[in-house]
Amino acid sequence: MASPNEIVNQMMDKDYFSQWLGITVLEVGEGSCKLQMTVRKEMLNGFGIAHGGITYSFADSALAFASNSHGQKSVSVETSISHTQSLKEGDIIIAEAKEEHRSNKIAVYSIKVSKDGETVALFKGTVYRTSKTW
Repeated sequence: MASPNEIVNQMMDKDYFSQWLGITVLEVGEGSCKLQMTVRKEMLNGFGIAHGGITYSFADSALAFASNSHGQKSVSVETSISHTQSLKEGDIIIAEAKEEHRSNKIAVYSIKVSKDGETVALFKGTVYRTSKTW
């Protein structure tokens, strides 16, 4: 079976959106991961702050990597996010995914997005664990 790092590397090779976001994988473990990215000008909305979809997509990538790290292909079935602070161009953000519950078919993850140690968004994701493996 592939290791969590090998699985995430396989995913990133074909995940062109995560590549566009500029995501760097800092750590990967079974059921967890830590990612980093920098907010760029083309990610800003009309208010001059990061579009909510940027933080959401960043956290969603963390969900994907953490939930697939066990070697069983998993896809999201429900996600939500709460934005607690706005982000500006040049901000470096970190997403930390943590597995909260896992069964044969369903798993739940919490993802904290932070900047300079302060929480800027809280994301929750539920995934369906398929019978396919990496």
